[in-house]
Amino acid sequence: MPLFHLVVLALVQGITEFLPISSSGHLVLAWEVLDAQAGAVAIQSGHDRLIMDIAVHVGTLLAVVCYFRRDVWQMIVGTLSLLIGRRSEGARLAGYVILGTIPVVIAGFALRDRITEFLRDDAVIAWTTIGFGMLLYVADRSGMTLRRLPHMRASDALVVGFMQILALVPGTSRSGITMTAARFLGYERRDAARFSLLLSIPAILGAGTLAGADVYESGNLRLGMDALVAAGFAFIAALAAIALMMRWLQRASFTPFVVYRLLLGALLLYLIYV
Repeated sequence: MPLFHLVVLALVQGITEFLPISSSGHLVLAWEVLDAQAGAVAIQSGHDRLIMDIAVHVGTLLAVVCYFRRDVWQMIVGTLSLLIGRRSEGARLAGYVILGTIPVVIAGFALRDRITEFLRDDAVIAWTTIGFGMLLYVADRSGMTLRRLPHMRASDALVVGFMQILALVPGTSRSGITMTAARFLGYERRDAARFSLLLSIPAILGAGTLAGADVYESGNLRLGMDALVAAGFAFIAALAAIALMMRWLQRASFTPFVVYRLLLGALLLYLIYV
């Protein structure tokens, strides 16, 4: 795959994965542009495309772990300390991340084939991009800003986790729907984003592990090297996007992301129906 195409896909995924703006909608546009290029050397099979998409997710995983390295380290140490009967804030946070991940793991295994078959459609992505963008706006405007992660309860983690199931529908935005849920529960914007991004770690780790096994079994070393290059560029883009979003949420709302989602959804609908 040409280096230019790798860079485009990696930057698109890296920038949009953790922002509440639907990475799948952007990937639809990216593939449309690359496929439309005359003489473009594109990835031929849907299987290979899926591997490449997940490869850039792995790059974004490394970025979120790097940015939240203190939280990740505290969760690891806190979990290990439970073995000797010591409880800590890190162990508590790790427990909530695990609790919030369980619903989407169960739903993913039960519904994955059906969702892939019936809902991976450009029109679905366009409408969900718009609809869940509007829901984020309502949550951000109506939700209180009184709670932080130390105030989190197990029931809150489960609510966010069950809402994450909706992210199985393309265009919903995993980060967007989890931030929406946290805002409805009254969490401050930065804390809503922080828990959302921590929840992404097990989700992306699982998908990346499956993709890595597929690449190894396929024996396609060229595709494997392309995936590594894409993951590297995605890491850089995602790290920058996370840092900028967290800084933005210190002093402003989610409204610009909502407006952007509405514009993106409208553009997708235009491309589909006009």
